[in-house]
Amino acid sequence: MGMADYNTMEMMICAAARNLEDGKAVAVGTGAPCAAAMLAQKAHAPNLVIIFEAGGVAPLLPTMPISVGDSRTFYKAVMASGMCEVMETIQRGMVDYCFLGGAQIDMYGNLNSTVIGDWDKPKVRFPGSGGANDFGSLAWRIMVITPQDARRFVERVDFITTPGYLDGPGARERAGLPAGTGPYKVITDMAVMGYDPETKRMRVESIHKGYTFEDVQAKTGFELLKAPEVVETPEPTEEELRLLREEVDPNRYIIGR
Repeated sequence: MGMADYNTMEMMICAAARNLEDGKAVAVGTGAPCAAAMLAQKAHAPNLVIIFEAGGVAPLLPTMPISVGDSRTFYKAVMASGMCEVMETIQRGMVDYCFLGGAQIDMYGNLNSTVIGDWDKPKVRFPGSGGANDFGSLAWRIMVITPQDARRFVERVDFITTPGYLDGPGARERAGLPAGTGPYKVITDMAVMGYDPETKRMRVESIHKGYTFEDVQAKTGFELLKAPEVVETPEPTEEELRLLREEVDPNRYIIGR
């Protein structure tokens, strides 16, 4: 397949979906993470449990919901619970994956969705945490889908809304967070990044077709590490694209961006 056959959003959604295994539980919001979870469920993980912050647990999503409280997030669900039940499920260690976003992310996967600039006199004030801190503190693996941009990938976040590996190895545990939890993958329009098990720093694992490591580094505000073997990200298959376009997002709410 050539580059013209899919767009960057479709590439990111397909790359994210492949990381979700059958039988696992994933907490998602709306947008690209929801599309990735729906695609995974239809493509290779029929028993993927999708959880929405507003209380929908394991719905069989008929079409793309527009908010976490949309009635579609409860369609044929196992439970129509509420926000407290969902947060408690994460606290119990029963959520394998969560998708988060933010205005800034650093080399340790710390996320900022609070302010740009000084806390007292910010240049920009964002909505804040919502459930992000709970999700990022207690879900086993944090996934992020975001464009590659040096203004987003910064040396040091202006504010830690959601903890990644904080300032390095052992820091999450010292802060009282469960051992074994933390950042897992960052999927951008250029690459898929993971984290080095020793240093807990972000590292490039695969690069999308048409880009080089130097391209990715040029759009990152800190030094990226490389995985032992950096590969080319597999392109979306015809079946993935068919599911995405016909069943997941036929109105192109997300993939049309």
